[in-house]
Amino acid sequence: MANLIELAKENAAELLREAYAVCAEEGVLPEGAELSGTVEIPKDVQNGDFAANHAMTGARALRMPPRKIAEALAAHCALDGSFFSSIEVAGPGFINFRLSERWYCAVLDAIRDEGAEYGHIADGAGKKVMVEFVSANPTGPMHLGNARGGVLGDALASVLSFAGWDVSREFYVNDAGNQIEKFASSIDARYQELLLGDKAPAFPEDGYHGDDIIALAKDFLSEQGDGWLSRPESERHAAMATFGLQRNIPRMKADLRRYGIEYDRWFLESELHESGFVKDTVDRLTELGYTYEKDGALWLKTAEIIGSRLKAEGKSDEAIAKLDLKDDVLRRSNGFYTYFAADIAYHRNKLETRGFDLAINIWGADHHGHVARLKGAMDALGLDGEHRLDVVLMQLVKLVRDGVPVRMSKRTGKAISLDDLLDEVPVDAARYFFNSRPESPVEFDLDLAVRQDSENPVYYVQYAHARICTLIAALAELGHGMEEAADADPALLSTPEEREVIKQLAALPEEIRQAAKDYDPSRVNKYVTELATRFHKFYTVCRIKDAEPGVLGARLRLCAAVRQVIEIALGIIGVSAPERM
Repeated sequence: MANLIELAKENAAELLREAYAVCAEEGVLPEGAELSGTVEIPKDVQNGDFAANHAMTGARALRMPPRKIAEALAAHCALDGSFFSSIEVAGPGFINFRLSERWYCAVLDAIRDEGAEYGHIADGAGKKVMVEFVSANPTGPMHLGNARGGVLGDALASVLSFAGWDVSREFYVNDAGNQIEKFASSIDARYQELLLGDKAPAFPEDGYHGDDIIALAKDFLSEQGDGWLSRPESERHAAMATFGLQRNIPRMKADLRRYGIEYDRWFLESELHESGFVKDTVDRLTELGYTYEKDGALWLKTAEIIGSRLKAEGKSDEAIAKLDLKDDVLRRSNGFYTYFAADIAYHRNKLETRGFDLAINIWGADHHGHVARLKGAMDALGLDGEHRLDVVLMQLVKLVRDGVPVRMSKRTGKAISLDDLLDEVPVDAARYFFNSRPESPVEFDLDLAVRQDSENPVYYVQYAHARICTLIAALAELGHGMEEAADADPALLSTPEEREVIKQLAALPEEIRQAAKDYDPSRVNKYVTELATRFHKFYTVCRIKDAEPGVLGARLRLCAAVRQVIEIALGIIGVSAPERM
């Protein structure tokens, strides 16, 4: 697929290499040097569309002032047939290139020819990557952190798919361990309160106190009756845990489906325990010499594993000691495996059993200390956790209304859940607002999210798409169809506003590359907002309906390209592109 930004950079670099060869042959510049440098889009494009620093990086080898080198190279650049119309020298030796009509035409041709595939690149080379995100405990409603993690994970998965990776989305269901026992005991306590009233045992201090637990207890009583009161606690808790999970997990799926998220797999933690894979993983670590027994429990030598890696990276013993690294329990003295042991097994399953080349997790910032421990465990298992496991840590979410923090739902009076949020704001707004840089806290303005004006960024972008759809329909009624646009000459798009739009259209593949590289899908938000801004400016300045026939067709073609790319970009982040607003 075409990345016209990258192709222009490569073209400029090749022109400079060829110019140096000519200069060396003619004796204008010394022979034998390897001319290299970077070609970038300058912050100020007044002097050119691309700038190269080859003259400055080559000054030492050529033993000449950068400015003289640049002037010699510029004078010997053969621009015929290239993507550039002119070249000039600026400052201490920057070589500036201006794009030609050929490049602008190539951008619109690529968008037309590639259709919905425009923006795809091949960096991932078909390698398998799993993005695991949300993975909320199935013991209650999903909260705002899950809402943010959901869109970040889903949008990142889309970006990676556009970047050429073979992507799988996964939700890890923690349906085993202490939190499930606490879940069951909470339902049981409410169940007994319903039957015994004041004579019921005290509610567990660490139990779940939400109304959802009361509702589950009532449903359990209604469907199962009071016979469970006389059954052993272990049987009762097992039945109640199963009952609660069978209701909560479908609700989670429904909430996420409403949010526009579908997973390739919901992976149950219980599968790891029931198959013996957790035990097998712990046994493997023991065989490799990474465990020891203490106080009846089995421990992982976490401090040794992480310390060895840090030492190999050049950290001093003193610096490592200051980190106060701790070992981790894998199997408790009662014989039960810890959550960390199951987590190690789960990630071994990802990388070894299912053969993913890369596993990416979206976690809350409070999991920061867990990252190095898990990577270290993968290293200990020979799975190269440092390079095959990546974790994106996201910061907190704060809701505000009228500038005041909001903590309770207007509908329920309780802590705001994902379901509550989507009752207040459109899904598109929620996804757009939450898809911001993961490392930055989000202040979600509930008032702004429902506004229908240019202050609301998602409305602003969607309006650009709808505006183009309306324009195209109006022009079709006047006899100017897309057939006319398809044959139009892009070279007629010569105003600064038109060319700024085309430059932004060309930038999508490069934005995809950077978003995938940095695990930052928020770049797509910024990209499409800027595209809408440039389109609105073009639409204000350039006449379309009453333009000359050739120009009208070219501008119609440009509008169609903008519509197509806005739809692609919004689709990546899971936001709709309406035709009317």
